[in-house]
Amino acid sequence: MQNSQASDRNAVLVISSHVVRGSVGNRAVVFALETLGHPVWAVPTVILPWHPGHGPAKRIIPSEQEFDDLIADLERAPWLGEVGAVLTGFLGQASQAASIARLVETIKTKNPNALYLCDPVIGDKEGLYVSEATASAVRDQLLPLADIATPNRFELAWLTGVPLEDNKTIMEAALETGPATMLVTSAVPMMTGSTGNLLLTPTLAMMAEHRHVDGPTNGLGDLTSAIFLSRIMAGLPLEKALQATTAAVFEVMARAAKRGADELMLEADSSSFSTPMAMVQVRRLVHPTKGLRA
Repeated sequence: MQNSQASDRNAVLVISSHVVRGSVGNRAVVFALETLGHPVWAVPTVILPWHPGHGPAKRIIPSEQEFDDLIADLERAPWLGEVGAVLTGFLGQASQAASIARLVETIKTKNPNALYLCDPVIGDKEGLYVSEATASAVRDQLLPLADIATPNRFELAWLTGVPLEDNKTIMEAALETGPATMLVTSAVPMMTGSTGNLLLTPTLAMMAEHRHVDGPTNGLGDLTSAIFLSRIMAGLPLEKALQATTAAVFEVMARAAKRGADELMLEADSSSFSTPMAMVQVRRLVHPTKGLRA
C-alpha cells in the first residue's frame, strides 16, 4: 500500500549497509520509503551476507577511491535536483564520511529545502560496533550537517561523552549535539515494562512509549529513521510524526516476535508503516532549557 501523501514527493537518497538476508540497513530503509511512496536512490557502504548479530561473515567494502568516485558521479548527476532528502546510516569505513558530507552539501546547494537525516549507527549498550575512527567521522563530519538525527541512547552517550542515565541528561545531551530535531531511541521509559522514543527540538520535548516486547531488534533503528523522515516529508506535525513512527515500528517488531521470526518481516507487515494500530502513549515533557511545557 502506498501513501498518496508521499507519492508526489521528491526522491530520498539513502546511504547505508546492504545485507543479502535480513531487514536491516538499506534493506529496511529502501523498502519502507518506497512502500510509503518515495522514489529512492540507494548507495551501499558495505555488503554483508547477513547482520553481524547472526554471526561473523565476510564483508565487501568499496575502496576509498571507488566510493568517492561513485559519490562524485552522483554530485554531477543531471537528476540531482530530484532529491528532497538524504538519510545516512551505517558506514563501512571512516573515509566515507567526507565523501558523503560533500554530497549532502551539493544536494543542499541544488535544493536548499532538502532535509538531511543522520542516523549515527555506531553502537549499542554493548559498546561501539564500528571503529572509533568511523564513529568520530560520523560525529565530526556528518552530524554538523544534519537537520534531524536519530541516535539511540548509547550512541548519543558516546557522541557527547556524557553518561545518560535519565531523560533530563538525554535531553541536555541532545541539545548540545547540534541537529535541530533529535529523535533518541531507547530512552529511559516512564512506565514500568515499557521502552520509549524521546523527541527534542529547541522548543519541544516529548516522549512516546510502548510496552516492551522481546523480539527481533536488528533494523528497528533503520526503520524508525525511514518512517520518521517520511512522516516529516509528508508534513505531519512533530507530535503526530513521533506517534505514528513509534506505533509502526513497535507493531512490526511485535508481529515478527509473535511469529517467532529472527528478523523483522517487513514484506508481511508493510501496512503497519502507514496505518499502525498499536497503542502508543505520547506525553509532553518539560523542556530542559526553557522550563516550560512545550
